[in-house]
Amino acid sequence: MTSFATHSALRHHWHAVARSSELLASPVAVDLLTQRLVVWRADGGAVAAAMDRCPHREAPLSAGTVRNGCIECPYHGWMFAGDGACVSIPSSGAGAPIPPKARLNSVHCAERYGLVWLCLDEPLAGIPDMPWDDDPAYRRLNNPVERWHCATTRMVDNFLDYSHFPYVHRGSFGGATDAEVPRMELQPLPDGFHGYEYDVVAANAVGEAAGASGQTTVTVSRHMSTGWVLPFAVRSTIEYQTGLHHILLLLSTPIDDDHSYFTFVVWRNDEFATPGDEVLRLDRLIGSEDKFMLERVLGTLPLDATTLVSVQSDKASVEWKRQLRTLLTGPPTPGD
Repeated sequence: MTSFATHSALRHHWHAVARSSELLASPVAVDLLTQRLVVWRADGGAVAAAMDRCPHREAPLSAGTVRNGCIECPYHGWMFAGDGACVSIPSSGAGAPIPPKARLNSVHCAERYGLVWLCLDEPLAGIPDMPWDDDPAYRRLNNPVERWHCATTRMVDNFLDYSHFPYVHRGSFGGATDAEVPRMELQPLPDGFHGYEYDVVAANAVGEAAGASGQTTVTVSRHMSTGWVLPFAVRSTIEYQTGLHHILLLLSTPIDDDHSYFTFVVWRNDEFATPGDEVLRLDRLIGSEDKFMLERVLGTLPLDATTLVSVQSDKASVEWKRQLRTLLTGPPTPGD
């Protein structure tokens, strides 16, 4: 199994598609699981989302405008409320009945962690829990949502792996990390994640690294955990010896089999001492290194257990793939 983006199971999960700050006065077009959607702020400021298609003549609503919380079609001016109901057809005149089919194909939407999340069908699981968002000791730092020419499955496989640190991330923090990966033990992690804990020595000489660690030494020791929540959310926690916690939520969203949105959110208990942009320089550099590598690995990630060669350092990815296969196809039958 390599193709995945059209699988119906993924339509029942939440996917991050945009930053909340992007939703200003105009509608925003997004792509999710091969579907084109439109997102806007409805009456009262709530987020609304629907398929980007007017039921009248199929014009893209994302090319229209938002008036008093309603989205107006740019072709004939039909207007739709946040629940998808048509509230105005100018050509029919005031008081004319609205055809029953004149409503949008709305989808579930929510805002959390400064992001807009969409679920195309009835949600079967919640948005990943990040309790630091409610802790006043931590601040949240958001990043732009980028479009990567890479399969979401390859991105998650990469984010669950740290054997690439000395190679892909040699220019940021990986120059001091040991290429040998100790045997890992997968375990339940807090807040519904599953993964592993480990210790790593990271290079801290470049300015970006010092800004993130809050230290000026050539290297720093990190106690870390890396885990996932199905289908594609990855969390990485970093604890420095100074007591500084740096938590990342890495979010990869399938546009289609070969393209993805990527963003990450950071929580830190640093008392706001370092400007946010300075804190995020290292993580942004790391992300650009990952992107440079992943966009050169063509196609989707084989999800079966035999096509790729895996070793013990791939244990987390192998287990995540097994769980994802089960999510997409159901549990194996006896004898499989």
